[in-house]
Amino acid sequence: MNPTHPTQGALWPWMLLSLVIIVFDQSTKLLVAQMFELGDSVPVTSFFNLVRAHNPGAAFSFLADQSGWQRWFFTVVGVLASVFIVWQLHVYRGQKLISLALALILGGALGNVIDRLAHGYVIDFLDFHGALFSVVFAGGHFPAFNVADACISAGAVCLIASEIARMRKQPPAALPMK
Repeated sequence: MNPTHPTQGALWPWMLLSLVIIVFDQSTKLLVAQMFELGDSVPVTSFFNLVRAHNPGAAFSFLADQSGWQRWFFTVVGVLASVFIVWQLHVYRGQKLISLALALILGGALGNVIDRLAHGYVIDFLDFHGALFSVVFAGGHFPAFNVADACISAGAVCLIASEIARMRKQPPAALPMK
């Protein structure tokens, strides 16, 4: 990724968006923690439940069964990634799609870092399920997730879209002559 206008655009709107994501993420997790006991599940639709799950690991409960070191590992990774993302936001602040992607990822990463520091795990509560998921996931339930996770995923999609758009704007490279 090469910034086209690195000095154009303000950084603060993207940082504000990240802050809004953090506040919304933490507010929803607080509500779930107050209203649900660990393991509770309330059907909302035929394919969606509100649940309360604790994930001491990463995405898809990666390393969740470890002895506790992963709490600090994922906290450090989240903090380092956040510092890098703020720097990237500064570099790419003139590019709206990249900046949106980075702000979404930053807000989500810090929302989950706050959980790890406060609880030692991340509170997840969105549970989608159905026959489509049963091909890959036991019981047909996609792993529970939260607002922060959704923002990180949306940010990743935006980064991919930004890169595809950038590649489409560039003329194809000429093949070397022999």
